[in-house]
Amino acid sequence: MLGKSEKYYAGLDHERAGDLIAVADARSWFTYYFWMDDKRAPDYARCVDIHRKCGYDPVELFIDPQLRFPKFKIAAKLARKILGFRMLMDVIPLNAELVKGSHGRVPEDAADWPVLIGDFDQLPRSGVISAHEVTAHLYRLCSRNQGYQAPGL
Repeated sequence: MLGKSEKYYAGLDHERAGDLIAVADARSWFTYYFWMDDKRAPDYARCVDIHRKCGYDPVELFIDPQLRFPKFKIAAKLARKILGFRMLMDVIPLNAELVKGSHGRVPEDAADWPVLIGDFDQLPRSGVISAHEVTAHLYRLCSRNQGYQAPGL
């Protein structure tokens, strides 16, 4: 949990930041499941539905392991869609324990950090840049190679 001083040192102390910021550990994520009984789950819970879900749902990356013949079920649903019928692609499990990591968290081991490859002449000596600096470096690289200047740079 990041409070006022921790937010400052993490570079998150701006006007749009919340009063407290919760950070999941490396093997966890914060589920949005607010129901206690899966029979009472909202319709969108078992579907890929980015407009009604409360943020990113990594369980959408899985197919319900309790489905018999899941590939056949998905193929049948897609066939109905191709034929013009309405269908609900409800093949996502409601098991948050399938997710074994945290989306958007900075990895604890620097060997797992993302790699930015290119001909960058303005990187710090350490070669490490913060995530919010990546766009500026990419715009500089593109403007040097393509002849255009990004707005605000």
